[in-house]
Amino acid sequence: MTSTTLATTGATGQLGGLVSRLLDQAGMPHRLVVRDPSSPRVPHHDAVTDVAAAEFGDLDAATRALAGVDVLFMVSASESADRLAQHRTFVDAAAAAGVQHVVYTSFLGAAPDATFTLARDHHATEEHILASGMAWTFLRDSLYLDFTEALVGEDGVIRGPAGEGACAFVARADVARSAAAVLSDPAAHTNRTYDLTGPQALTLDEVASTISAVRGTRVSYHDETLDEAYASRAGYGAPDWQVDAWVSTYTAIADGTMATVSSAVHELTGSRPTSLEEYLRSTPPR
Repeated sequence: MTSTTLATTGATGQLGGLVSRLLDQAGMPHRLVVRDPSSPRVPHHDAVTDVAAAEFGDLDAATRALAGVDVLFMVSASESADRLAQHRTFVDAAAAAGVQHVVYTSFLGAAPDATFTLARDHHATEEHILASGMAWTFLRDSLYLDFTEALVGEDGVIRGPAGEGACAFVARADVARSAAAVLSDPAAHTNRTYDLTGPQALTLDEVASTISAVRGTRVSYHDETLDEAYASRAGYGAPDWQVDAWVSTYTAIADGTMATVSSAVHELTGSRPTSLEEYLRSTPPR
């Protein structure tokens, strides 16, 4: 990697920040591409060679920020109505700047007809990268273990229309470790897709039971109907696309999409992925 210029996005966020830290620990020089270089969340590791300013949706700024970059770690943008348009613009900028290889954080089960609505945007982004002519690696993450306790309501109940379906939740740290492994030798992962999952698929009943056992508090799961799911989320005033995304997180579990258990984390990093119980025991309560 010494002769290759590496750039990463998302360094002010949790996943991108973790990856930047791992690259620093490995002594891998890299450029950060961020919206606001003056943000206190911008990491200043020894391996950070420079910090460039660009938003995903700004073609000119992104093209300048990616000039001279060979390998790009592209963390998907924050959820928004125009996220796909932002992604396409940024991919176009990468191609225009001469980027050779894009490592993109996608989502498990990405497809044009995916049950989880946002996975459709990830599929479309993958297709845009494929059409760009750049080499690629797709890291298709499952739902994060880090998110499971946030599913619990103030009354100690997880509510959603997931039925008896299961999900192989993955720790964000394991996704970061996998990404860093790919970035350490991107050529070895050219045009490969990796499903990044935890070690086992858990139903939401099992998630609730595990949280209860580790935290010592009573947590249960209520399987909502679709009507109940939409009604219980109506009060947040969120736009329709976002409510659809929230509800379809659960229906994607219900239909089996999220039950895939992959060995990719172990294969990429040399160590097995973290289980929910291990994650909770190593993490303070929310």
